[in-house]
Amino acid sequence: MAAVKEHGPVMGIAPLCHALAVPRASVYRLWTRAKLPSPVPRPVPPRALALEERQQVLDALHSERFVDHPPHQVYATLLDEGVYLCSVRTMYRVLASEGEVRERRDQARHPAYARPELLARRPNELWSWDITKLLGPFKWTYFYLYVILDVFSRYVVGWMVAHQETAALAKRLIEDTCRKQEIVAEQLTLHADRGCSMKSKPVALLLSDLGVTKTHSRPRVSNDNPYSESQFKTLKYRPEFPGRFACIEDARAFCGDFFTWYNTEHHHSGIGWLTPEIVHYGRAPEVIDARQRVLDLAHQRYPERFVRKPPAAPPLPEVVWINRPENHRFERPADASENPFNPEALPASTTVELHPN
Repeated sequence: MAAVKEHGPVMGIAPLCHALAVPRASVYRLWTRAKLPSPVPRPVPPRALALEERQQVLDALHSERFVDHPPHQVYATLLDEGVYLCSVRTMYRVLASEGEVRERRDQARHPAYARPELLARRPNELWSWDITKLLGPFKWTYFYLYVILDVFSRYVVGWMVAHQETAALAKRLIEDTCRKQEIVAEQLTLHADRGCSMKSKPVALLLSDLGVTKTHSRPRVSNDNPYSESQFKTLKYRPEFPGRFACIEDARAFCGDFFTWYNTEHHHSGIGWLTPEIVHYGRAPEVIDARQRVLDLAHQRYPERFVRKPPAAPPLPEVVWINRPENHRFERPADASENPFNPEALPASTTVELHPN
């Protein structure tokens, strides 16, 4: 800044700022701020209360007689007795200066919830689960669809349709899904919103026994659980999704067909247009290589059709997150070139369908 100030009148402000990588706005702002005079204390208005009068108002408001009365009541009572201290507004101003103005009734004060910041670099590292309603045959009748989704692969690892939403059913689904996916302690984080089943004690005790870390969304923030919400939208925006289900068996049959299609046939935009099953079971590198060979052959055959650069197969994201951490650098693991998955070591199918009694 000193160099700009010294040589600016001769060499120009803009060239110097460009050479020194200093924003011109910062230079002008500092110069303007330096020229401003120091703030002058605000003079006391002539109509302000004297210190003795101010203390007299405080003594009256603090007295045993008026300690539980609002200023309006104090003002009216004293006025009826022929006493005038100050206006009601001045009473409030005096109390505010002493930090004594607040809501008299005890109000619920919501705590500041931390924003969940979760990362996943491989399948079975971060799951998201939620419950949605399916309309039943009559008005005010519903079936409840429980869905557990792997955030990295978008693979539905577990689902269930039930007559009601209970912690016991959620516990049963989570326990069965973890067993089928061979989840070990300290491997998995399970994220959910703040529904009754999600925050229930049976589910919390189960996750503690399994060594699964649980996290929750902030209240009234749907963006903290985006993957489950997006998956429910995909379900309900299917052309064949019915307005109502005649019975719970129909709902289970529809969900069975849908999740089979979603896991094995649906090419997901968030995972390089691969299917969730391919990503979940570690076949993504070979599929991407096969796609690239097809694109390379097309480029050799029709090079004039690719003007800017050779075509490239969409890559698989290296990391996914819920609320991307600020100031966090995502570095590629040292063994990222190798396939970290062993499909033969995983069960053939991990989708769980439970039919509660």
